[in-house]
Formats: sequence, structure tokens, C-alpha cells
Amino acid sequence: MLRPWAVGDVGVLRVAFMDPAIQLWNLEGEISEEQAARLITTWQVRWQLESGASWAVTAGREVLGRVALRTVELGLGLGEVAYWVLPAARGRGVAVRAVTELARWAFDDLGLHRLELRHSTANPASCRVAVRSGFATEGLLRSSLRHADGWHDMHLHGLIHQPPHDGEDR
Repeated sequence: MLRPWAVGDVGVLRVAFMDPAIQLWNLEGEISEEQAARLITTWQVRWQLESGASWAVTAGREVLGRVALRTVELGLGLGEVAYWVLPAARGRGVAVRAVTELARWAFDDLGLHRLELRHSTANPASCRVAVRSGFATEGLLRSSLRHADGWHDMHLHGLIHQPPHDGEDR
């Protein structure tokens, strides 16, 4: 289940950003309660400005992770997907289900044409999520993003909206 982030999620964000993998791959360090609250507010404002969208990935009341459109360019029909999963929920297909649902919403409800997903080439788990979510591997962005341990090459994956064919030849 995907739901908007709420002020009550400050604690789970603090825990998430203590995880070394989330810190490395998502460029976030440990955050204070105040910083977590500001981050939730930022995500809410980006939603209102139509420049981003971020959800808590949940099972019942338990937050398992985050899925987001880090950027949204409505005029270009383009969005960039980001996600993380808490350690206890990894390896259960949570990220694939969340990314797949986000893509469905981005195409069917938001009307985007293309989604992009980028991850470090040193992060094979993210590559598996991208591929299992239907994203095609499109290329290599050399020394494209600086992580805590230095510059990383990034894989670029893309997913194009394929509306159902109505049977007519055009």
C-alpha cells in the first residue's frame, strides 16, 4: 500500500536514514527529528507544486520503505523514480511492487509518457528492481553521481507508457 508521508512518520525516517545502505545509495545521512519533519514537509510541498511525489510503502500500519517521483516534468511527460526499503523488508519484492504501482499511477493517472530510474552500477539489487519492474536498461552514465564513497557510474533505465492498443490500424 502506498500512502502520503505524515508528521507521525518522523521516527521511521530517522531509523531509515541510520541504515548504511540507505545512506550510501540515497545520499542521506543520519537526520534529526527536526530534519525528518522538514523532509516530510518538503515532500508535501513538492506534491502541491506538482514537481515531485513521495509515498510511504506500507503493510498495514508498518512502513516498509519509500517510493517517489524525485522529479516530475509534467510538460515533458517525464518523471524520475526513486525508492528505498528498510532492512527488515528487503528481499520480499516490496520495492518491485511499489515501483510497479508508482509507474501505473504515473502513466494512467498522472499522464506521464516516460519514467527514468538511475542507480549506481555498484548496486545490483537496484538493477534487479528496475528490470523486474519492467524498466529497460538504456545506458551508462559515467562518473555521474557522487556518493559518500566517491563518484559512481550510474545505470540509466527507462520505462515508456504503452497505452492499450484499441485494435485499429493507424
